[in-house]
Amino acid sequence: MNDVVIQVEKLGKRYRVGQLEPYKTLRDAVVNAVAAPYHAVASSLRRRHPAFATAGSDNFFWALRDISFEVRRGEVVGVIGRNGAGKTTLLKLLTRITTPTEGQARIRGRVGALLEVTSGFGHPEFTGRENIYLIGAIMGMRQSEIKQKFSEIIEFSGISRYLDTPMKRYSSGMRMRLVFSVAAHLDPEILLIDEVLAVGDVAFQQKCLGKMEDVAREGRTVLFVSHDMSAIQRLCNRSILLENGRVQNIGSTSDIINEYLDTSLKISNTPLAERRHEQIKDARLIFNNIEFRNGTGEKLAYLSSGEDTSIILDYECEDEELKNVRIIYNIKRMGEWLVTLDTEFYQDFKEIPAKGRIICNIPKLPLMPGYYSIEIRSYSQRIIVNQIIEATTFYIKEGTYFKNGRMPDRLQAKILVDHNWEVEGV
Repeated sequence: MNDVVIQVEKLGKRYRVGQLEPYKTLRDAVVNAVAAPYHAVASSLRRRHPAFATAGSDNFFWALRDISFEVRRGEVVGVIGRNGAGKTTLLKLLTRITTPTEGQARIRGRVGALLEVTSGFGHPEFTGRENIYLIGAIMGMRQSEIKQKFSEIIEFSGISRYLDTPMKRYSSGMRMRLVFSVAAHLDPEILLIDEVLAVGDVAFQQKCLGKMEDVAREGRTVLFVSHDMSAIQRLCNRSILLENGRVQNIGSTSDIINEYLDTSLKISNTPLAERRHEQIKDARLIFNNIEFRNGTGEKLAYLSSGEDTSIILDYECEDEELKNVRIIYNIKRMGEWLVTLDTEFYQDFKEIPAKGRIICNIPKLPLMPGYYSIEIRSYSQRIIVNQIIEATTFYIKEGTYFKNGRMPDRLQAKILVDHNWEVEGV
């Protein structure tokens, strides 16, 4: 038991709808002060008009319920779950930002927390230099610690040129860099981290991930919340899966990620026939469904890098005279257009059945792990006959693309390209 540094027993947090939480972050206090007049008006309406009282004092919901687990000294443990599963609430309970409704959490050691690092720490009139001391103090660093690590913080942030510029002139990315750089140089025994890899540009995210790996190698205890499965896989040996405020499972990170993908991140498969309102009005080629299958014809819940994959589009024609049909799939990641799959690169379909399916085969899927979406467009004789912006969203997990099973860093590559190397003497 001596090496157990986080011990959570039957922890639960219940909120009353419409009630303000008495334990707040600095940002929460400011927001609630601004919103106070509106809360007062709403409260008055509820007292005078029953119709406005649907979120009354007797309505409760449990953000967390019956949570129990242990973390040992030096462990790096991931916390996984969909939005609303209770991940951030758990960290707020562990950091004493809010108090539990039931149960208890014992923490042995000095705690540092990187929660919502993009949420507006710092004073806009202060310079970057002054804000380093302010942000450090808010995060619990002693002045001597800040002085000792000041040069490292500046170097890590990459904004030394603007150090004596007021923060109000910083871009949002520069503010994120400064806040995270201070937070990254906390020196606690236990570190609680919530979605910090969402900050900054790609190069800075790479630096953040490297810093977290350094923390893990130093033997400190880390509880890491993230939607980034690649980062969880890279950093954590063990993970916790939360679902609807409860612990769904605890186990090896690979097993937990697979369970999470199987239960929570399956391909969005609402039949396109039920989404006619999202397609072109009076479309001449109707999209009924889209699905994915592997090389053996098995329907896929999620895709894998390097796996033979087929995209299958079920359709029906509203126009018997539809000729020279062209289909385009635009694959996007976080809004960025990555890949175009276009029948024009091979051949237009001179004629197609009135009802059928169009199949696009992709040998050895060359995309990195992550979340993607597909836009579908169809043309007949160069005239658009239907379109749907987000036909489906899907997740690609890490698979075997290269022979040795290794993959590029997720922040260094977006597309995988098969290749080989040779050396010749001259």
